[in-house]
Amino acid sequence: MALVDLTPEQWVQRLSQLHDRQMTQLQLWDAYYEGRQPLSYMAPELLLEVDDRLRQVVVFWPELVVDALDERLDVEGFRLGGSEKASGDLWDHIWQPNNLDEESGLAHVDAISMSRAFAIVGAGDSRIDPPVVTPESPEQVYAERDPRTRKVIAALKRWNEDEPDGSQTFHAALYLPDATVWFQRDSQHGQWEEAERDDHALGVVPVVPLVNRPRLSDRSGRSELASVVPLSDAACKLATDMMVAAEFHAMPRRWATGLGDDDFKDPSGRAVSALSKIAGRVWATRNKDVTFGQFPEANLSVFHDSLNQLARMVAAMQGLPPTAVGLASDNPPSADAIRASEARLVKRAERKQRMFGGTWEQVMRIALLVRDGEVPPEAMRMETLWRDPATPTYAQKADAVTKLYAAGLLPKEQAWEDMGYSAAQIARMQAMEDDALTRLTAADLHALSTAPQSAAVPGSPAAQSAVSSWSADAADG
Repeated sequence: MALVDLTPEQWVQRLSQLHDRQMTQLQLWDAYYEGRQPLSYMAPELLLEVDDRLRQVVVFWPELVVDALDERLDVEGFRLGGSEKASGDLWDHIWQPNNLDEESGLAHVDAISMSRAFAIVGAGDSRIDPPVVTPESPEQVYAERDPRTRKVIAALKRWNEDEPDGSQTFHAALYLPDATVWFQRDSQHGQWEEAERDDHALGVVPVVPLVNRPRLSDRSGRSELASVVPLSDAACKLATDMMVAAEFHAMPRRWATGLGDDDFKDPSGRAVSALSKIAGRVWATRNKDVTFGQFPEANLSVFHDSLNQLARMVAAMQGLPPTAVGLASDNPPSADAIRASEARLVKRAERKQRMFGGTWEQVMRIALLVRDGEVPPEAMRMETLWRDPATPTYAQKADAVTKLYAAGLLPKEQAWEDMGYSAAQIARMQAMEDDALTRLTAADLHALSTAPQSAAVPGSPAAQSAVSSWSADAADG
């Protein structure tokens, strides 16, 4: 049966099965980011010996890798095609009302760590409310693409709710190009039952995947943790071994020969405790035939060197500065050295901005379709504005922008954007500048109207001077 011929119930069954196949891997990626991964490479014999005393030492490199990229992905606005300024409508009436300043960062984290995230667009509660845009977890949402056009042809979101009696109610929302259908089932019955339907006739599925590192053969993406997990597992094992070694071998282990059972009895014949292993405890006996000694303590620096080597490998593969993984030198690096060490990370962040920017642009276009019933032509050439992922000092950036503006190579609005001002701040500065120009023009006109009679005579030197002064002020303004 062709996909276009599937009923909503069949779509729910198909997408649920496809989603379930990927759920184990998604949950594993999530566990690594949260530091709840299982302990690997540990010998079973050691696990039996230390029993429940062993706790894994988690090295949070997966979280570090994800956050290092997420910290450089800040959306600052959208510019429509043919416009020189950021769109205040998209920012003020869609992005901000949906708290996407914060929510977009959550979507970036899930996409980088679990290979993808999603954004779902829907209508507001009333006609005057803005469209609702909600970033979604890949553990709850699955989307299927058309193999020819690569557009989403159907998507499914599943979640459950706890009831007061301890049972659970399972919900599902099926998103199709012309309708959204909600389903429901309880914990005792496995059949989905249609609960509500919205025939919106948008002609497009209002679900947009936010995919990390897609390939031509795999549009579902790839987690950024794929290359870090083996090294993270090794680091966790080494760090845990270091703690075990500290327990048994970090301090000298003592030994004694020539002791018998009578050495552990007091003069009355009562048994006393054996020689204690507690650090700092002194061993002594009246038996002159006893010999005491100790083994040398273990040197734990071999663990330190191994962990540092693994950290270098993580930094090399992910383009992280050495200081990000704790590889600090005695001599502080110069500003040029810091920028050079961040070059790969900045370029990787720019690649993410290009890929994620296309997703947010599609989200904005669907939001306009939901709100206005159509997408204007200029929105098809929309551009996402990102904050600079590099980390130059404020003085360096200001110096470069000032020189470009003074040379006439940069318009004032672009200079404001390059300085990192948001769309709201740029609009406020533009309004302040326009207001200042209006006041200046009004003052000049007032001066002309109240000038002496000789200045009001056309062609007189005073009139020409006043007009020249007004024209120069207006041009400067």
